[in-house]
Amino acid sequence: MKSRAKSIASRLTQDPHAVRELREKNLEVAIGRQVRDLRKRQRMTGADLAAQTGLSVGMLSKIENGLISPSLNTLQVLANALRVPLVQLFSGYEKTKGAMHVKAGQGVEIDRAGTRAGHQYNLLGHIGSNNSGVVVEPYLITLSSEADRFPVFQHEGIELLYMLEGAVEYRHGEQLYLLEPGDTLLFDSDAPHGPERLVVLPARYLSVITYPQQK
Repeated sequence: MKSRAKSIASRLTQDPHAVRELREKNLEVAIGRQVRDLRKRQRMTGADLAAQTGLSVGMLSKIENGLISPSLNTLQVLANALRVPLVQLFSGYEKTKGAMHVKAGQGVEIDRAGTRAGHQYNLLGHIGSNNSGVVVEPYLITLSSEADRFPVFQHEGIELLYMLEGAVEYRHGEQLYLLEPGDTLLFDSDAPHGPERLVVLPARYLSVITYPQQK
């Protein structure tokens, strides 16, 4: 078991504490810094770039110092003169990252596809389109004594279950797993899965589903 854990750990190479390159939160300042850095890398003076773009030296100075918001046409002219794609001028800008805080008991109760009587789904948060390309759906699922038995689920993505209360026998493909408080189950949700036998009720568990964003 230890060797298997060490093997898995060796493949988890992402350092969550690594500090990424700091980015500017002001768009005009971010564009200006990028223009100035690209100009200097190409050993161009402000006068050189101004001459190539048809901008005045004063206007170029204001752009590089983030004092004005240049038009899209001006940015395209600058990108052409610097021989970079237009989008590169925005690469130093820090876009707002989404976060959602849901207080205890305030998760939105929803009727998710496949919901049956006695199965309560509370959505704990949602972030829409983002740069990761991944959608995450976190649910708090409560099974009561009146819970219906139902056919198993099957959908794209990866799912993580964390058992909070009670106990259920959970099916994934051909395997059955007894889930008790503190247990986790991580699985490919493309295989048939769902509670097979309700052992101790009420049962509550977290279900976190991840899948690719639709293009």
